[in-house]
Amino acid sequence: MPLPGDGVECEGRTMSARTVLGVGLAVGAVLGLKFIADGLAGQTEASIKAGLTSALAAPAEKGPRKKVEKVMKTDEEWKAILTPIQYQVLRQKGTERAFTGALWDNHKKGLYVCAACGLELFKSDTKFDSGTGWPSFWAPLDPAHVEEHSDVTLGMRRTETVCARCGGHLGHVFPDGPKPTGQRNCMTSAGLSFVEEK
Repeated sequence: MPLPGDGVECEGRTMSARTVLGVGLAVGAVLGLKFIADGLAGQTEASIKAGLTSALAAPAEKGPRKKVEKVMKTDEEWKAILTPIQYQVLRQKGTERAFTGALWDNHKKGLYVCAACGLELFKSDTKFDSGTGWPSFWAPLDPAHVEEHSDVTLGMRRTETVCARCGGHLGHVFPDGPKPTGQRNCMTSAGLSFVEEK
């Protein structure tokens, strides 16, 4: 095993450890740039700018992120407490047809909570009419209350949103919402319950 400072044999040439390290870093940088380029492939310049703008516009979190205590249930337990459409959406990642859910056109003041576990997810103040037929919000009540996962179903790349407490599927988030975040958290009515402000 060569020691630092010893030469390393490569294709009949002797290279110093410093040269080997430099080449390794250069190759890593090129592969890293290719990874970033591949991740941006297919995105428009406008969507990339929107994503960067929303990331910069989002308020910085202060202190450590609050941990949400998880709720674990069996499928049978979920089936017993959820309606068939809630079970299909929350536990099987389904959706309801656009413009058919109970909350897409709700204009009352209050909180939108997870229909499965009651975790507070969105405030009515952040709800907007996206024209999609699903409840849409430009920000969650608390970023720690939702988790985002990559979703490549239906032949497209999207970001799925799930409840941080129970893991229930809520919808998807897109970078085409209004200011100040530029996000459209496009949720299902079946995955949410509404608690009206008194």
